[in-house]
Amino acid sequence: MSSTMRLTAAQAAIIYLQKQFSILDGERERLIGGIFGIFGHGNVASISQAIEEYGQELPYYQPKNEQAMVHSAIGYAKAKNRRATLACTASIGPGSTNMITGAAAATVNRIPVLLFASDTFAHRRTGNVLQQLEHPIEADLTVNDCLRPVSRFFDRISRPEQLLTALPEAMRVLTDPAETGAVTIAFPQDVEGEAFDYPVAFFRERNWVIRRREPSPDDIDEAIAILANARAPLIIAGGGVRYSAAEGTLRDFADTFGIPVAETHAGKGVSLDTGYCLGGMGVTGTGAAGRIAEKADVVVAIGTRLQDFQTGSRSAFHNPDATFISINTNSYDAHKLRGLPVVADARLALERIGRGLEARKYATAGGYRAEIALRQAEWKDAYRADIAVEPGAPLSQGTIVRAVNEATSPGDIVIAAAGTPPGEIHKAWDNSNGSKTFIEFGFSTMGHEIPAAIGARLGDSGAGEVFAIIGDGTYLMGPTEIVTAVQENAKITVVVIENYGYQCIRDLQENSTGIDNLGNEFRARDNDALQPNGAYLEVDYAANARSMGATVFSAADEAELKAALAAARRTAGPSVIVVKAEKRGRSIGSGVWWDVGAAEVTGTQSVSAATARFRSGVRHQRYLG
Repeated sequence: MSSTMRLTAAQAAIIYLQKQFSILDGERERLIGGIFGIFGHGNVASISQAIEEYGQELPYYQPKNEQAMVHSAIGYAKAKNRRATLACTASIGPGSTNMITGAAAATVNRIPVLLFASDTFAHRRTGNVLQQLEHPIEADLTVNDCLRPVSRFFDRISRPEQLLTALPEAMRVLTDPAETGAVTIAFPQDVEGEAFDYPVAFFRERNWVIRRREPSPDDIDEAIAILANARAPLIIAGGGVRYSAAEGTLRDFADTFGIPVAETHAGKGVSLDTGYCLGGMGVTGTGAAGRIAEKADVVVAIGTRLQDFQTGSRSAFHNPDATFISINTNSYDAHKLRGLPVVADARLALERIGRGLEARKYATAGGYRAEIALRQAEWKDAYRADIAVEPGAPLSQGTIVRAVNEATSPGDIVIAAAGTPPGEIHKAWDNSNGSKTFIEFGFSTMGHEIPAAIGARLGDSGAGEVFAIIGDGTYLMGPTEIVTAVQENAKITVVVIENYGYQCIRDLQENSTGIDNLGNEFRARDNDALQPNGAYLEVDYAANARSMGATVFSAADEAELKAALAAARRTAGPSVIVVKAEKRGRSIGSGVWWDVGAAEVTGTQSVSAATARFRSGVRHQRYLG
């Protein structure tokens, strides 16, 4: 019996992917659940052939845009809690560079995706070829090198036998909780079809154990000592809590010691069972979290990168003696904010710290707990009143999000990524009914939501309803994955909020620069005006979505929206709900400042006023390492 198999490099890659499994806490999962691909120059002759001949256990999905298929892989990986992902293959040149934004979103958010970016000929016999970048100094440079900075692992395969080391390393990175992100294999089109005698052992099933990193006892002891003296502690819970499956541990920790929890975008919903949940943390968070953060003396950051939206550009913590403890599997993230780094799995670290605090009989004082309850009640009342809509008036975005929230059931998933929807969900979504929120705000990628919803549905076929909440601006950037949803009969509901533009950015523009609107509303150009500031454009989003095969509903008031949500749940396959919203509405904010820059010199009064508002927040910024 031969100990080798003669295969093309593409065939070997496809066979190999089907033999890889992840294991977390004893649960075994196929690591690569399928492959998305758009075929063209560079991958049609070999990778497509390999999938057709050898991909019996690797479902193939047909996206409509290369960026979108990476977002689908992100949605799939989130639904699988990072235990599995999808592969993506694209053609040479624009096909592969279209994957860059998706790769960046995956890497920034620490989400595993596998990319096969086709490359130009390694042998070079043909000379310069279609879609090749000809660099005058670096002859071996290709456009795929643009993927290097947005990939956690990158390798260019110039010989078929290099897969023997490249693919195992790719799997290692995909299953490493600290290092995961986009993994890119640049695959020259000739090498894809070249044959090699691969060892049979290379294709044996392999388990990749996702290990929980044990915390250092010294770090745990120091964390216990710091927290034991805290009078006003605060937990900031990030996506690492979800990926560690530490929600129950966090709930018990918060309830036992009376410590409030504020959530990042990626961590939205992880503290749903505790009465000490403050909601979203930071700029798009709640006023309750903002006020508690201002006085916090110990901040415990769990599984979060602590980006500026959470820290208010490092202005949210007013207590000059505030101490930070950062629990993270990633050492880089754990060392942020000049605090105590606890480089460890979130669940294990919380369990160890909890036992130490119990031994010391630690608990926050009744007065602090009463203040937490007061802040929670104040915020809920203020927000509810703020988003209330008079009969006959256009719906606010807050009201729309609340209506979707009220229509959800246990196991439902809501996805948002850019514009106003992620902010409204972050500050106000109630996960106590068992719904889940997947907010992509590390990269805040417009166009993420619809393909991510498809990926989430593929990753969790037994989930309840999968909602993608988007604005009309995001819809116009990439609606075509609705066709993919129709192809797959994917049960998703896309809620399109029609407010005639990028109103979230228009509001930011007005408040940060003093400009009423420049390029952020969908308006016609009047005559020879320098800017399109004429009449608002009327776009028939419902007709567009219907033309792609979705079941479509329209809503102009809350009753119609609720009826549409109920009807969409009963519909098989993808649904789109187009709902009219007030054009320039905004809901009450958290009061947390954000550094977006301002013009230091101007002759315009409104710009000068905006700069003054900006400078009022700078005084709270602190150097935190």
